Amino acid sequence: MNPIQNFHSLDNMIQNSTSTPVHHLPKQLRFELQLAEATAYLDYTLAEQHMTIHHTFVPAELRGQSIAGQLAQAAFDYARKSELKVIPACSYIGVYAQRHPSVADLLAK
Repeated sequence: MNPIQNFHSLDNMIQNSTSTPVHHLPKQLRFELQLAEATAYLDYTLAEQHMTIHHTFVPAELRGQSIAGQLAQAAFDYARKSELKVIPACSYIGVYAQRHPSVADLLAK
């Protein structure tokens, strides 16, 4: 399955455990979570069967609420569903993968 061609056949919203939706914006290569007037996001690129996660950002007013973890989990869920391997270019994603063994099989070797 080519993930670039298959964007529109996948769900563009992934529910997280707290019922705040993480939105997948495939054309922007981004996952977003909005609370009040603030937006947290995770940016990635795709090449062949790899998803490189470059950046995770959570505004100061949203920090400490596991928002980055929700974004990371949504990205890993998408990678699994799309049969992609993840390259953690973002340091947070590398730490997240170490703390969550359930995503270890998705890391590119």
